Amino acid sequence: MLRQSLQQKQQLKLTPQQMLVQKLVQLPVTSIEQRIKEEIENNPALEEAVEAEWDAKDEQEINAEGDTETTSESRDEYDDAAEFMEESDEYVPAYKLSVNNTSPDDENREMPVAATNSFQDSLSTQLGLRNLNERQIMLADYIIGNIDDDGYLRRDLYSIANDITFLQNILTDENELIPILEAIQELDPVGVGARDLQECLLLQLKRKAKKNTAIHVAIEILEKGFDEFSKKNYEKLKELIHINDAELKNAIAEIVKLDPKPGLAYSDGTASAEQITPDFVVNNWNGKLDVQLISRNSSKLRLSPVYEEMIERKAGKDKLQKEAASFARQRIDDAKGFISALEQREQTLQNVMETILKYQQDYFQDGDESKLKPMLLKNIAEATGLDISTISRVVNSKYVQTQFGTFLLKKLFSEAFQKESGEEVSVKEVKNILKELIENEDKKSPLNDEALVELLEGKGYKLARRTVAKYREQLGLPVARMRKEI
Repeated sequence: MLRQSLQQKQQLKLTPQQMLVQKLVQLPVTSIEQRIKEEIENNPALEEAVEAEWDAKDEQEINAEGDTETTSESRDEYDDAAEFMEESDEYVPAYKLSVNNTSPDDENREMPVAATNSFQDSLSTQLGLRNLNERQIMLADYIIGNIDDDGYLRRDLYSIANDITFLQNILTDENELIPILEAIQELDPVGVGARDLQECLLLQLKRKAKKNTAIHVAIEILEKGFDEFSKKNYEKLKELIHINDAELKNAIAEIVKLDPKPGLAYSDGTASAEQITPDFVVNNWNGKLDVQLISRNSSKLRLSPVYEEMIERKAGKDKLQKEAASFARQRIDDAKGFISALEQREQTLQNVMETILKYQQDYFQDGDESKLKPMLLKNIAEATGLDISTISRVVNSKYVQTQFGTFLLKKLFSEAFQKESGEEVSVKEVKNILKELIENEDKKSPLNDEALVELLEGKGYKLARRTVAKYREQLGLPVARMRKEI
């Protein structure tokens, strides 16, 4: 049976403009620039202003009371020029026909690009210098194609032989591929074609002069006691190989010189080092701090004069003119909404960063992490009046540049830890003390987690053993057994 009833309920809904602002807020400076380019391509009513207009708009923001009105005479001249350019199909501005952006004094700063071969191409080139027949070279090329960028052959020869048989219609087996793999392992870089770390290190040691006693001992360690070596069980290793502390120390010194990933030395050069572009810059002017937002993109955008003029012509009775005016108005509204969203993004980012700067003012003076106050997203949300989700979007993937380095903004956030004296400190301070204790420990007898708990308690930091273990793992520090040295 169908019934009708009235019901009242509260429901939170975001407008499309609010959703756009939230999406833009979470983008870092490099992504926001790409997003602006996409918007300009998709919306012809949105244009990038020339530099002179940037300066004019910035000057208006700084001095709002300045004379910014345009005289009616200059406006009429602009309208006449715009009408002439629109109506004349033959008119082409002179600046489009000439390029004059260089001078005789300019320095040529072209960036040279190195032309390099891939890692696999390098191996195939070296293989051509070996005394192999056509069939062996074809099988070797297939094996090389299975070597990863680290230089390892992760697949077993039995599977590779089956692939060659079924895919290449070449009957072969594991026994035929073994000598071919050995030929590949003689290529450069040393250690290439290894099937595991143990084989990779042994290939490198055996390529060196065997007259060196330390290298001979190192080979024996890897062949007979690789498990004990990887677990740093040095006492059992000495008994197994029958060597003393000095011989073990010299052999380990030779092993640690080896390259566990030889293929990376022959990188094809396509992967470049990651470049960090900060979103904020914190300046310290003789103790006075200020924050600067790196890119204010809203001042670099403007509405298209052509589309604004199309709206002004909407009074025409022509149907095409009305449709054009309707389309132009929709595009203009979208462009205005996007520029407004950018302005809100910039205001939000500036507000949040200024609040963080005030909260962590002592830290930003000299970069001493011991001065970091415990700070949560909730603290900044309460200070700014914004939602926690907005603060999270601002902090995520944003970098801040200071006089003592560039780092992720979320690095400044940490939970509070209460000392025995009742004083609240940042968890980062506890981690720094823990790291310092481990760095200064006796490497022959490293501190276990129980010993670290006692030392921290002596400094006024009472933690459980599992908490110390968690902080140690977060710092990337191994257990005591793995930190042991001879």
